[in-house]
Amino acid sequence: MIKCNLSRIMGEKRLKISDVSRDTEINRGTITRMYNETATRVDLDVIEVLCRYLEIDISELYELKDH
Repeated sequence: MIKCNLSRIMGEKRLKISDVSRDTEINRGTITRMYNETATRVDLDVIEVLCRYLEIDISELYELKDH
């Protein structure tokens, strides 16, 4: 299972979904689905923009968990 750490990272940085959406121009629904870990598909462009915006590596955003 792949785990998205966006909610933890945003919490640590005290960011709101609306702020990230506005600043990155990523659709709010996409960020919400990633935040709630309900996203089944995410474009690589979105991942790249988020990683650059949050100043993190992709391995911090996503991790592979054992079932």
